[in-house]
Amino acid sequence: MTSASARRRRTARDAALAAAVEEGLLDTRSPLIGLLDVDGVLAAVDRLHEAFRSPVAVQHTFAAKACSLVPVLRLLARAGMGCEVASPGELELALEAGFTADRLVFDSPAKTVGELRFALDQGIAFNVDNFQELERVDALLAGRTPRGPVGLRVNPQVGAGAIGAMSTATSTSKFGVALRDEGAVQAVADAFATRPWLTRLHAHVGSQGCPLPLIAQGIRAAHELAEHINTALGRRQITSLDIGGGLPVDFDSDEDRPGYADYVTELRAAVPELFDGRYSLVTEFGRSLLAKNGTIASLVEYTKSAGGRRIAVTHAGAQVATRTVFMPDAWPLRAGVYDATGRPKQGATETVDIAGPCCFAGDLTAVARELPVVAPGDIVALHDTGAYYFSNHFSYNSLPRPAVHGYRADAEGRIRFALVRAAQTVREVVEESGAAQADALVGLLAADRPGSGAAHEDGAGA
Repeated sequence: MTSASARRRRTARDAALAAAVEEGLLDTRSPLIGLLDVDGVLAAVDRLHEAFRSPVAVQHTFAAKACSLVPVLRLLARAGMGCEVASPGELELALEAGFTADRLVFDSPAKTVGELRFALDQGIAFNVDNFQELERVDALLAGRTPRGPVGLRVNPQVGAGAIGAMSTATSTSKFGVALRDEGAVQAVADAFATRPWLTRLHAHVGSQGCPLPLIAQGIRAAHELAEHINTALGRRQITSLDIGGGLPVDFDSDEDRPGYADYVTELRAAVPELFDGRYSLVTEFGRSLLAKNGTIASLVEYTKSAGGRRIAVTHAGAQVATRTVFMPDAWPLRAGVYDATGRPKQGATETVDIAGPCCFAGDLTAVARELPVVAPGDIVALHDTGAYYFSNHFSYNSLPRPAVHGYRADAEGRIRFALVRAAQTVREVVEESGAAQADALVGLLAADRPGSGAAHEDGAGA
């Protein structure tokens, strides 16, 4: 049975596609766009807050990497979210979006001295990845107390989910202190014992492909470690647990499953003490908040046949759906076919490949799908692309980034749009590809000409 939220999402998406065509947002001059369901995003935030509603203090942060567009981040800030950032670029974007320092969490396995100094000076919470980084923090503090929370990331080494690249709690993961390595637990305990300002533990098992029991197992390990350290120290030094994010998304339907309520139910069963009020919590969800609320829509430029297979050539390929193209089994997307007016196509079907514009044979976003018969001028929509698609552009073939539009229905049911990111122009592609330095390399050649004063001539040393 289809849920009310899934029906609402589908209805809103179909209305937005039709309105985008009617308003000229999607046409031959702009054959590729992204669409973001604003009400859907806000509903997801509400479900997250409701699921965790309890006497326990919880700071929900959005993983900026999932959709690092300033208007999206500002919407989430307005909705009461914090922001988890993993690079200086994401940090600057979050600040630009209006997040204050006390609503930020800085995670990165490669923080520079300058980045650590900035976080300490601004009072931004961050999680130290390893003992060498911890020594850097010692040197920067020089006996001072940090203005914001500082945590230590640990790897509970509970194993991988279905997608190895997304699993951060394997035995050899690059993230955090590996707890099952010999002497690691004692080393972590000693780190806390000598640093009273170290007050948080961070553990994140992975994201897409990680089942809820595996995620809960990793969080339980972090909770048990916190209890062990606090007991050994004879004081409640660790006061908060950053439990990461990782709620997987159902890419096979419009349903939100598993949901945040399912996640919390799993945690309450596996780690009931997590909600007894002794620790405040931090979460870092990203994909589960945005994915279901985004659509990439492209005009079909041509259709053809090869070896008995129908092929629809669109403008959406590896440049906007990189993971799907290169890892289709791990990141499949649902594709919908709409007519030239933006209405869902009905009637006869065919087995078809949906191809993108990139100049390599594997640039396919869907393979051998049974879809309504596709014709030039139709629209192919790639669903569930609100996270890790809009802002994770791959500049293959120097294809420009498409425009992204947010949408919602007004009181009369009419779709209203807001430009989230303007389409990149071809001229902008040229400029960011070094146009201002066009003569740089030929200038080096000129420096080698006889009489130029160069150290050697062509062929010297041969």
